[in-house]
Amino acid sequence: MSNRLIVGTRKGLFRIERTGTGNWDVTQTWFLGDPVSMLLPEPGGLRLHAALDLGHFGVKMQRSDDGGATWSEAPVPAFPPKPEGIEDKDPMRGLDVPWSTQLIWALEAGGPGEIWCGVVPGGLFQSIDGGESWALVRPLWDDPRRKKWMGGGYDFAGIHSILVDPRDPAHVTVAVSVGGVWTTRDGGAHWELIGSGLRNAYMPPEMAGDPLTQDCHRVVCCGASPDRLWMQHHNGIFRSDDGGENWHELSDVPPSSFGFAVTVHPKDPDTAWFVPAAKDEQRIPVDARLVVTRTRDGGQHFEVLHRGLPSEPAYDLVYRHALDVASDGERLAFGSTTGSFWVSEDQGESWQTVSNHLPPVLCVRFEE
Repeated sequence: MSNRLIVGTRKGLFRIERTGTGNWDVTQTWFLGDPVSMLLPEPGGLRLHAALDLGHFGVKMQRSDDGGATWSEAPVPAFPPKPEGIEDKDPMRGLDVPWSTQLIWALEAGGPGEIWCGVVPGGLFQSIDGGESWALVRPLWDDPRRKKWMGGGYDFAGIHSILVDPRDPAHVTVAVSVGGVWTTRDGGAHWELIGSGLRNAYMPPEMAGDPLTQDCHRVVCCGASPDRLWMQHHNGIFRSDDGGENWHELSDVPPSSFGFAVTVHPKDPDTAWFVPAAKDEQRIPVDARLVVTRTRDGGQHFEVLHRGLPSEPAYDLVYRHALDVASDGERLAFGSTTGSFWVSEDQGESWQTVSNHLPPVLCVRFEE
């Protein structure tokens, strides 16, 4: 049972721990004032990775081999030089796609010593030496369909979800905003665009089901049943039972099927949690009521959970990486754009407020 979290915010990295009194408190801080866009606590050890977005000074990587006692700067995934004369523009905004890392948006552990990294503008990187060096996954970057990926919330497309099959680390699935779901079964040498059944409501009807146009907000898989995937899409919630090849759109989701965050119980593929919001033009809780929704039957029914969450009007938005579940499936945590943070120890039935004064929360990870 995990008693520790690391939390990346717009102004630093925080550790939150469960104390002997049963409360959850901030116990350590690092990189105060610097945005921390993504985190990776490597499983079963003391190694931590943190990605910093330093604006004018660029993207930086920090690594700790002693659980955060000390940190050192680590190599940043870097693109090769852009060939002269190549045409590479975002199809929606018409901007030249930079061949440089603008933001680290995903970090996931693969096989031994292996780390996968997703970035804006739509690059996937692989390290086979624990982050000492990185290589751009060229078969995906060079796929001609990649040039049809579009920026969503950012000016350029980005890879935000990376799923490594625990049965086979060569089987990796990624989700792109905006560019659909892609999978490889040979460690990145070949890629397949998947996603039959997905629907993009704001595209013309003849393009709504095109897998390449899908704006996936977040995709997760159940560790015990890796073929079960859950997706928070731009215009709905979808479930896949075959590793993302085919998707089923869920209906009657109260109070809204719009949002960014989703997490799935690591042992029960039918149980997943979401943090809903009003439609994308507003991006606030429905009726200013912050709640978490949960399904425990594969999406046939949803419960609205709010005990311990604000009873007064609240305008918190929860980003796609700011909700996490521990390996026991009992403890959950999430943070919001207003700097509020909550923990549940009973699968979301009730919530404890940890802080209302953190910087805006970008990512949350339990340390196992």
